[in-house]
Amino acid sequence: MWNALLTDTAVHPGWPVEAGPLRVRGGVVTLRPVRRRDARAWSELRLHERRYLEPWEPTVDGGWEENNSPRAWRRVHAQLRAHARAGVTLPAAIEVDGRFGGQLTVGGIVRGAVHSAWIGYWVGRPFAGGGVATAALALGVDHALGAGALHRLEATVRPENTASRGVLERCGFRTEGLLRNYLHVDGAWRDHLLVTRTREEHGRGVVAELVSSGFAQPA
Repeated sequence: MWNALLTDTAVHPGWPVEAGPLRVRGGVVTLRPVRRRDARAWSELRLHERRYLEPWEPTVDGGWEENNSPRAWRRVHAQLRAHARAGVTLPAAIEVDGRFGGQLTVGGIVRGAVHSAWIGYWVGRPFAGGGVATAALALGVDHALGAGALHRLEATVRPENTASRGVLERCGFRTEGLLRNYLHVDGAWRDHLLVTRTREEHGRGVVAELVSSGFAQPA
């Protein structure tokens, strides 16, 4: 099977994304495909949570309102779908108790002899602090290293973002190094930590580890 995955570039393992449910203190978390009709919920959440999200997100052209309007989502959704069809992205919406709560994306997928990708996520402040981000990332990592047939996942996080670092650590990511002036965020070039998890380190999976520790429960 592994040799076939190394040579067959016509298949796109793991898409569309369906994972969960997983219960944590903050609610029941699932991953599902992004939808065009997510526009209103996506826009309302991001516009309302600007102060919470903007300090940690890469600099882009245009204003926050423009880039997070329902019209902007239609462009974002179309791009995510196109990249998913091309086999380079696994996009997902994070739902909490059936409500749109954020996004998780596995991107930059490279097959061949590498089988690697990056993983990123965000959740709105109403869903923060109850284990939602950890549950979503756990579901995403298990999906990417399982159905997604990837070997290595990378994530980057600013050293001062203690909340996100905690999520990554609980999901078994280890630090490989510091990327100096890596990404333009919040008005300046910022250092980021590079963290990784590989298939060899994955064992029975992150969700199983969280359930075993009592952090989460199957729903």
